[in-house]
Amino acid sequence: MSASRYTVSDVMTHTAVAIGREASYKEIVELMHQWKVSALPVLEGEGRVVGVVSEADLLPKEEFRRTEPVLPDQLEEASKAGGTLAEELMSSPAVTVHPDAPVAEAARIMAHKRVKRLPVVNEVGMLEGVVSRSDLLKVFLRPDEELEEEIRLSVLTELMPGAALDFAVQDGVVTLRGRLPDRALVPLVARAIRAVEGVVDVRMELDSAVGTPV
Repeated sequence: MSASRYTVSDVMTHTAVAIGREASYKEIVELMHQWKVSALPVLEGEGRVVGVVSEADLLPKEEFRRTEPVLPDQLEEASKAGGTLAEELMSSPAVTVHPDAPVAEAARIMAHKRVKRLPVVNEVGMLEGVVSRSDLLKVFLRPDEELEEEIRLSVLTELMPGAALDFAVQDGVVTLRGRLPDRALVPLVARAIRAVEGVVDVRMELDSAVGTPV
């Protein structure tokens, strides 16, 4: 099946704001405010990503401003509270993604690692851009007409050539109508349509011959 797979390079921001190891705390805060970002890659050499400084890395300075006793599980955060340079504040190694990774993979990494932005690096770790949560949502901006064409050509024509099916796409929601020759094909077709980047949901309004709609 040849349904398209958007990659990180299709949606990422290619011009990324980054800092060096010696960037100061205040400089980092100013850059985040100026560019309205929640994290900055830390680079060394000709652009290799060695870490990331996020808002979470900066907040301990405020959290531990007072001299109350530090609990054992707060030691790492408390140590960052005394940091003044990017190399002292950054999380390392950086959680990154490659430009040819599927958008879904980037989304899984963000969810698993609980981060909002990922540096995009090439095979040797050089920064190529940044992808954010909002970037990943760009696939849902695809026009309904574009989704309809892809579903017709890359899903239904390949999976069900000659089947008596009709469908419509509205606001990214695909409604499939008609009859399938085999009940077992219902989840297969639904899964294939959901795999098309930009599809919000799939609704089956099929003839009773194939069982209960899904």
